[in-house]
Amino acid sequence: MAVKIRLKRMGKKKAPFYRIVVADARSPRDGRFIEEIGSYDPSKDPSEFKINEELAKKWLQNGAQPTETVGKIFKASGIVK
Repeated sequence: MAVKIRLKRMGKKKAPFYRIVVADARSPRDGRFIEEIGSYDPSKDPSEFKINEELAKKWLQNGAQPTETVGKIFKASGIVK
């Protein structure tokens, strides 16, 4: 089973915020997920994100692949170099 760390869209129309979740790669974007590990709000200036670093590192060590956007968030927070 391929596991991805990706964004799940939440919020109203034209006012999105995202949750960072660990999900099976075959599940839809806003569908089932395994675990929620953080949140990301791009509408604030500057963008605001909160990540549970322990869970993120655990999933990365177990082979979960972050998407491009989540990878950038991880670099900004210092989880991935």
